[in-house]
Amino acid sequence: MNLSQIKGFLATEELWDESFNNIPQFKFPAINLEGFSLKPIPENIRLGHQIEYIFEQLIHHSSRYKTLVFNQPIRNENRTLGELDFILQNTENKAITHVELTYKFYIIDPTIPEEIHQLIGPNRKDAFFEKIQKIRDKQFKLLQTKEAQAFFELKGLESTNIVSKACFKAQLFHPYQKKIALKTLNKNCIVGFWLRLHDFLKSNFEKNSYYLLTKQEWIVTPTEDVVWKTQQRILIDIQEKHNQKQAPMLWMKDSNNKLQKIFIVWW
Repeated sequence: MNLSQIKGFLATEELWDESFNNIPQFKFPAINLEGFSLKPIPENIRLGHQIEYIFEQLIHHSSRYKTLVFNQPIRNENRTLGELDFILQNTENKAITHVELTYKFYIIDPTIPEEIHQLIGPNRKDAFFEKIQKIRDKQFKLLQTKEAQAFFELKGLESTNIVSKACFKAQLFHPYQKKIALKTLNKNCIVGFWLRLHDFLKSNFEKNSYYLLTKQEWIVTPTEDVVWKTQQRILIDIQEKHNQKQAPMLWMKDSNNKLQKIFIVWW
């Protein structure tokens, strides 16, 4: 993890304002990175967990919130019922908030009728609708279990005063050559486009340069300071990912040095 990933997290907007499907949004506070020093983050954990550490360090650097609880499992004897991502306290009004953090990469599939169902993972493995159901019906309700109540009692916290919110940040990708007008979700989350391999092989992509990202780099805002490849050379990397049923994310640089993020799906 490095500063470019921190900046990428801060540049990513929340997927909705106020509330969506009875899930209030936790608006991440503005952060001044002056004096911020990134502490080591484990490299052998998935990106989602690394982003939790980013969130925790940035909140710690912020003067607005104090972290009371971070990544706390709630157990019934030997069985884990779930995990509380964050319990934060506002340093000004002392209000306590339970925050479930989500950071997602979704392609928008306009062939699906309702907007709430159009957002799916680039490998079609996860869906926005399923995630918000899980947040509302499982992660938020964890606070109401007797095991969570007992934990709060031990911490000296009054659970009835705790409000649950989701900090749901996302990068969205519209289909190639199809502009999408989001009705209920934040259009500023759209950061690039997706396409299939046969479209990528068309002549209008031949003259561009490409960089294939590792999963940890997906969060980063594109920069010119990488080793670029031609379409023919990057094709080998793409096909290797497709053989593993993975949709790679690329940075693309055109003849005007315009930088874009793209997904090339395998399905």
